[in-house]
Amino acid sequence: MKLPRSALFLALAAAVAAHAHAEDAPPPKTQDLEAVSVIGQGETRQVQRIVPQDRAVLPPGTSPQKILNRLPGVNVQSNDAFGANEESQSITLRGFNTTRLGYTLDGLPLGDNAYGNYNGLNISRALIAENMSTVELSEGIGALGTASTSNLGGTLQYFSADPATKFGGKVAQTFGSDHNRRTYARIDTGDYKGFSMYLSGVKADADMWAQPNSKTTTKQFNGKAVYEFGDGNRITGFADTSRTSQADYAYLSKSGLRRGLGWDWNLYAPDWNRALAAAYCAPAYTVGGVQDPRCGFSGGVDNIDDAYYQSRALRRDDLYYVAGDFTVADGGTLHTQVYHHENAGQGHWWSPGQKSFPGTAQELPISIRSTNYTINRNGAIASLAWDLGAHHVEGGVWYEQNDHHVERNFYWIDGPVSDNYYLQDPNRRLFAQDYTITTKQAYLQDSFKAFDDRLSVDIGVKSPHTTMKATELPGVESPYATGTLKAQKALLPQAGIAWKLAPGQEVFLSYAKNIAAFQGGGAGGPQSVSQSAFDGTKANLKPEQSRSIDGGFRSVGSSYEASVAMYDVKFDNRLLSLNPCPSIEVGTRPECNTAFVNVGSVSSRGAEFTFIWKPFQGFQWYNSASFNRSKYDDNYVANGVVVPVKDKTTVDTPKRMFASEVSYTTGPWTASLRGKYTGKRYYTYTNDQSVAGATSFDLGGSYDFGALGQLKALTLALNITNLTDHRYATNLTAFAATDPQGRALAFHASAPRQAFVTLSADF
Repeated sequence: MKLPRSALFLALAAAVAAHAHAEDAPPPKTQDLEAVSVIGQGETRQVQRIVPQDRAVLPPGTSPQKILNRLPGVNVQSNDAFGANEESQSITLRGFNTTRLGYTLDGLPLGDNAYGNYNGLNISRALIAENMSTVELSEGIGALGTASTSNLGGTLQYFSADPATKFGGKVAQTFGSDHNRRTYARIDTGDYKGFSMYLSGVKADADMWAQPNSKTTTKQFNGKAVYEFGDGNRITGFADTSRTSQADYAYLSKSGLRRGLGWDWNLYAPDWNRALAAAYCAPAYTVGGVQDPRCGFSGGVDNIDDAYYQSRALRRDDLYYVAGDFTVADGGTLHTQVYHHENAGQGHWWSPGQKSFPGTAQELPISIRSTNYTINRNGAIASLAWDLGAHHVEGGVWYEQNDHHVERNFYWIDGPVSDNYYLQDPNRRLFAQDYTITTKQAYLQDSFKAFDDRLSVDIGVKSPHTTMKATELPGVESPYATGTLKAQKALLPQAGIAWKLAPGQEVFLSYAKNIAAFQGGGAGGPQSVSQSAFDGTKANLKPEQSRSIDGGFRSVGSSYEASVAMYDVKFDNRLLSLNPCPSIEVGTRPECNTAFVNVGSVSSRGAEFTFIWKPFQGFQWYNSASFNRSKYDDNYVANGVVVPVKDKTTVDTPKRMFASEVSYTTGPWTASLRGKYTGKRYYTYTNDQSVAGATSFDLGGSYDFGALGQLKALTLALNITNLTDHRYATNLTAFAATDPQGRALAFHASAPRQAFVTLSADF
């Protein structure tokens, strides 16, 4: 690890560091952050919250999703310090993976967080980290009004900060390991007769932490305006533009590590000749069982999948919303929101064995495979709430139409060219699908209190309806299916109660049922198969669904907050992509093509603990622990053989996790240290292969020089991620029934220890 000289000088000058100034994201006018209960006091379900101060231990620009990793039951993984590399970013919760959770920003739906975008975007591309106000995690049971069709296992609701009430701004410059450079700037107009606004932007770039040191770049803009008038009336406008180009890392296998490839093994670039030699070993160059004489592996590599020349992900997003909150009568409030999101993305992979200029003198054994995505979605949300005596009645609707397109192309190359741009005019097109995804959802809920407000009750229903129509376009090599799938339910119930045992002490219990919409083309899904496979399985496809029960106890005192929650979850109609016939029958009849098959249910039970100790001003010790038992309930059949997964632990689900964070502020100094233990995780359904548990630490500290001249504050900060430089498997990227030799490319490597220095000025 090497710091640039300027960063090292700043670090030595501060001695300790890393706390974004407390005013770098002004708190919303509508919410007192000091009063926010991080353990969900007063809620009838398990809720945990994150506030801006909680990001101090991590470098500026860290994804709000990664900050959640200290919460009980939450497992966030990525192979970069900021948690922003989307190919390696994952989150699991109570046995549910990334795409089975729900995500919103200020109520606006962000989709299912799939790497192959089809119905939304990652929070890192929707909101600049410094503009975050709070994050609310509902573990298992989300609010009925959540605009999501994927929230089987819980919801993550992100909230952007409001403009400051006084004119001012902030500029922050970060330098860090591997040529990390990040500039953030924001200016606030202050309040003028009820109107306030801010404009902010980020420009960041960094090299990979392993060869070939390819560059990742981000350019992003956030703007937000608020107009408050009358008695409780408010209009909000928000705009986000994001342009990212991410260099993606190679996948690793346990076999590769044993062969000496190591945790820093990555891509062949810039060694073009080595990439060519490996590509000539592909099946396309093996004739009659004889390999091409140009085939050659070296340095521990023994197959074409161990590495490739390059890989990159490009994303371009524009996101806008306008929302209104109005007092319509005594006790009555109306919320409305309209939004628009456009996205274009490409994922590039230099594919060995896919020929460029085949059959000519220019032929090469490599071409660039690109998966191209576009999204154009528009939506509207409306809700009406009314206080009727002790009852708070609320009902709402959500409508969205999403026009999504996905295609996979190959582009011929004549050598090691740059692919850091959107490729046009492919030489081959494998498939191309248009999707129209229409979502309609309504809900109605009553909340009331009784027994001198000691009893709180929430009860309600929602009715989701999602229709997904796929159309395969002509002129492709391997056409996918054309057809329609619907995921709908007339009524899905939800209920919760909370009882105050004494001041600051309460018990709660909640119940909910949910279904998920089928996934669209960018993320794969049931229509990303041949027409015959789709026709053969469509009648048996059912939406995945869940039933969640959780309950617990919370206690809040003058120097502590504590909670314990227990849950029981049933996940039914789990869909898995597989071929149900023996290999000799593949392609002989419709049901013997790769298809999505219902492989049964999963049962999850567990407990989550949180304890926060604040014995004196400026000191806080946060602790969380979680214990989980998630098991498959059924075996399934693949290739005519029963796969024995019943009672096996679900993949990517640690049984135990522990997190602890100490933070202390005295005078101008702030310091924080976080540790997180994540237990062993399986990546095969039969549990014959796993990755070891791992503990990682992050350190942060800062010094506030106070007001200097025209500056309100000048702060110098240092953040060190993976403090002990421990290398381990981060996100699990591929799952299989079994992997006896450990050859599956199943995970990414953790980033090494990295350091970041930030100088920020508030004016």
